[in-house]
Amino acid sequence: MTARATERDDATARGHDGAAEGGRRGTGRVVVLAGGLVVAVAVLALVAMASVALGARSMSFSTVIDAFLAPDGSSDHTVIRELRIPRTFLGLGVGATLGLAGALMQSLTRNPMADPGLLGINQGAALGVTLALGLFGLSDPAIYVWFAFGGAALASVVVYALASAGRSGSSPVRLALAGVALGMVCTAVASAILRMDTQTFDRMRFWLTGSLAGQTADTLVRLAPFMVAGLVLGLLLARPLNMLALGDDAGKSLGVAVNRTRILAGVAVTLLCGAATAAAGPLWFVGLIVPHAVRAVVGPDQRWVLPYSALAAPVLLLGADVVGRVIARPGEVQVGIVWAVIGAPIFIALARRKRVAAL
Repeated sequence: MTARATERDDATARGHDGAAEGGRRGTGRVVVLAGGLVVAVAVLALVAMASVALGARSMSFSTVIDAFLAPDGSSDHTVIRELRIPRTFLGLGVGATLGLAGALMQSLTRNPMADPGLLGINQGAALGVTLALGLFGLSDPAIYVWFAFGGAALASVVVYALASAGRSGSSPVRLALAGVALGMVCTAVASAILRMDTQTFDRMRFWLTGSLAGQTADTLVRLAPFMVAGLVLGLLLARPLNMLALGDDAGKSLGVAVNRTRILAGVAVTLLCGAATAAAGPLWFVGLIVPHAVRAVVGPDQRWVLPYSALAAPVLLLGADVVGRVIARPGEVQVGIVWAVIGAPIFIALARRKRVAAL
C-alpha cells in the first residue's frame, strides 16, 4: 500500500470519527434540552401549587390537597376551589399563550426584541374592551372578553392587509410598521373614550394594569378553546419558521410556503394574545423577555424555543402574581404592576448585552 493511499484511509477514518463524535454531541444536546423541559414542567407544577396555597390567607399544602381530593365545604376549601384554582389555571393559560405569542412574533419579524404588541394586537383588544364598557355598557367580564378578542382579531387582519398592499407583499418590516401605526390609532381612540366617560375609566383601571383577579371559571372555559388552538398551531410552526429564518428565498427553495406560514403565524398570535389580553388585560414584557431569555439558553432552534417559552412564561407570571398577593396583605398588587417592576430591569439588562441572542 502506498503512502498516499494510507493518508487517504487515515483521513476517511478521521472523517467517520468526527461524524460519530458530532452525532454523539447532537444526541447529548437533545437529551439535555428534553430533560430541561421535564424540569420546567416540575417547576411549573410547584409554582402552581404555591399560587393555590398562598394569598391574603396562606394555607398549608395538605389543605390544598384535601380541597382537591376530599372537599368538605369549609371556607378554606371553598376559597381554593372557587377562587384560587380558576385564578391559577388562568395564570397558566395566559402565561403560556403570551410566552408562545412572543416567540412567534420575534421569529415572524426576525427581531429578537419584538413582542405581540408590535402588531397592535394588545391595543386592538384594549380598544374592544373600551368600546364594550364605554359605548354598550357591558360590565360582565364573560361578555366583554369577546369584544377584546374581536378587537385583537380585527387588528391583526388590518395590519396584514396594510402590510401586504402593493406588489412587494408583506415583509417583517412592513408588518412591524403597520402594527405600530395601528396600535397608536387604537390607543388614541381608547384614550379619547376613557377621558370622555369617567365611569368607564373607573371600571377599566384594574383591567388596564393587567390582573388575574376578578375572572371566573366561566371566563376561562370560554377562552380555553382559543388558547389551546393557538398553542397547538404555534407549536406546529416550528419547522417552517426555522427555514424562514434563513431568508424568504432560502425558505422557498426548501419548500416553505412563505405567505401561508406568515398568515398561520399571525392567526396563532391573534388567538394567543387576543385570548390572553381579553382574560387578564394588557400584560407587558412577558412576550418580550421570556422568549429572548430562552433563546439565549437553548439557541435559535424554534423546536426548542417555542415549548420552552410556553413553559417558562407561566412560571414567571404566576410567581409575580403570588408576590403581588403576599406583599400587600390583606389586599394585593396587580400582577401587571409586579411584572413591570420585575421585567423592566431585566429588559434593560438584556438590551445592554453586547451580544443579543440571535434568531
